[in-house]
Amino acid sequence: MITMSLKSLAKSAVASSLIGLSALLAAGTSLAQELKIGYVNSERVLREAAPAKAALARMEADFSKRDKDLNDQGAKLKAAADKLEKDAPTLPESERNRRQRELVEQDRDLQRKRREFQEDLNQRRNEETAGIVERANKVIKQIFETEKYDLILQDVVFAGPRVDITEKVIKALNAGGK
Repeated sequence: MITMSLKSLAKSAVASSLIGLSALLAAGTSLAQELKIGYVNSERVLREAAPAKAALARMEADFSKRDKDLNDQGAKLKAAADKLEKDAPTLPESERNRRQRELVEQDRDLQRKRREFQEDLNQRRNEETAGIVERANKVIKQIFETEKYDLILQDVVFAGPRVDITEKVIKALNAGGK
């Protein structure tokens, strides 16, 4: 119910924006010619800008050992489970039960570690992304002010290459723009 009202609110906001923009453009060709609009593909900025690539490399360096350790632990657990399955017919029931309990406990521990790893990774990704977005917004504001834009949009459905300022934003970020 809440999602439905949020969707309808978003649709009406988009419709109102489009109607307002259409009214401005319909007001006259001189006004339409003076209106300077740009848009930024934020997904592309987060994928191609040097600070984003550097953040990804830092994250991979920081988390790769822990990821490898978890994968190794998972492989050992699988090997132990396979060995138990193979040996089960010849083991006394008490030994079989003991090994099964150990495997269940090790699996539970591994799942907990994987959840913690994923939470840490997501938190770090969010922190890195927030920093890049903050820098990109400063660059976009700088472009907005220096090049006298009337409107800069983010992630539009359709737009011509003439209004795409994504490359300018990426170049400014790569140059160390803040």
